[in-house]
Amino acid sequence: MKLLTLALALIVLAMIAKTYLFSFRFQSPEDYADKGPQFILTKHLSGEILSEGVIFGPAGKMANSFTARMVGEWDGDTGTLSEEFTYSNGVTQSRKWFLTLGPGNTFTATADDLAGEAKGIVSGATVQLTYEIILPESAGGHTLQATDWLYLTANGVIMNKSEMRKFGLKAAELVATMRPAS
Repeated sequence: MKLLTLALALIVLAMIAKTYLFSFRFQSPEDYADKGPQFILTKHLSGEILSEGVIFGPAGKMANSFTARMVGEWDGDTGTLSEEFTYSNGVTQSRKWFLTLGPGNTFTATADDLAGEAKGIVSGATVQLTYEIILPESAGGHTLQATDWLYLTANGVIMNKSEMRKFGLKAAELVATMRPAS
């Protein structure tokens, strides 16, 4: 019995270690500080951007897909990123991010469907953004903790991976591409 209890405890510890030490959540901006090309918000989130992506539910199955047309505009240290989404289930959604560059490589962002302010950091070829998003009532109205990572590739395409969590458990995951329209 003691051996079985020990084995179960080791399995639980291994699962916890994997979740916190060897997963998407474990990466940090410092991991990418010396990776190029350099992500410049005012350059790479400017103009018209096309996006395509998929959303996975908590069981890892694709729940929806989308296309989006975005427009980024900057005036000094402040900018907007307007997004128009069309989902595979026919639903459309608009979001407008208000971005403000901060000291160093930091920035903040707000949008109507966020609870509070998003905090971001640019590091090498990446951007990390953390925030709380409020889902529409049609999707349950839940508030989820989101972590977005944007990875700039050598050809200028941005790969986006996001995890949304509720009570520390993964509720959804998003994978998308973002590329200049022209």
